[in-house]
Amino acid sequence: MKEVLRIEGLKKTFRLSSKQQKIEHTKQRKKIAVNDISFAAYEGEIFGLLGPNGAGKTTTLRMISTLIRPDKGDIIVAGTSAVKEPWDVRAKIGFLTSELKLEDFFTPNYMYDFFSALHGVDEKTRDKRKKHLFEKFGIDKFAEVKISNLSTGMKQKLSLVVSIVHDPSIIIFDEPTNGLDVITARAVTDFLLELRAAGKTVVVSTHIFSLVEKICDRVGIIINGKMVCCGKTEEISNGISLEDRFFEIYRETVGDAQ
Repeated sequence: MKEVLRIEGLKKTFRLSSKQQKIEHTKQRKKIAVNDISFAAYEGEIFGLLGPNGAGKTTTLRMISTLIRPDKGDIIVAGTSAVKEPWDVRAKIGFLTSELKLEDFFTPNYMYDFFSALHGVDEKTRDKRKKHLFEKFGIDKFAEVKISNLSTGMKQKLSLVVSIVHDPSIIIFDEPTNGLDVITARAVTDFLLELRAAGKTVVVSTHIFSLVEKICDRVGIIINGKMVCCGKTEEISNGISLEDRFFEIYRETVGDAQ
């Protein structure tokens, strides 16, 4: 398989405010959010990052997506360093996060065209791709409706669509089905499988075991900022449910750390 994404020894530390120290129940002024994480992802595969809230999944994805810089390590995207050449990497990736907030005043049509312009997509390609994606997700019926009047599920589908206006080869999704109704979640899941079938590389972070078992070719389990195991999903499961296997690993890891 062709390697298209390589993560090399990522580390990220954040300074905690007094309020954050109280929330974290710690007197430490710094928190290591990601600690020496390495893995690779290949063409035509879905790679899952699995772990509890606060494990470091989102921080890892934000570094891959060039939104924040690692303290140490590098991210190689199709031969390009995200640390040294972030602008070149941004043209190759799409990133969907719950932090993407679409302006309520605008319409799906406007937002799609706006993001297309940011990525330098020509009008002919933009219109053809918009027609396909809007029809696929049922956004076409609401193309001129203000975003403030869209349902939560429709906003999520629009967020997904605008994150891939430039048809990137690597797509990164942070909790793509979180908070969605079952119909919308199924539509998103099916789309992830279609992206894989089209030869795209998809990296998904989640804490939903059934989603990983259904769509992920390989999975890395992150606990307390560290990648504690990584491999093919069925090999990680080792003959039992992924959920049961995760809690075995979790108890072993946390127990060793105490």
